Amino acid sequence: MPPEFKRKLYKRGSSFETTIPMPLLFALDKSKKYNVVFSFDADANKWYIKFEELK
Repeated sequence: MPPEFKRKLYKRGSSFETTIPMPLLFALDKSKKYNVVFSFDADANKWYIKFEELK
């Protein structure tokens, strides 16, 4: 069974937010900045996360 990460969704002002769990960030260079991209695959009914380095 693959690892499972649960994050609390919380309200902040007029929006809802969550944080990225550290185990998902282990491969990133902490000295660089990244955008976090969430994408949803409707066919598989799954969310995917990818990281894009800011130039």
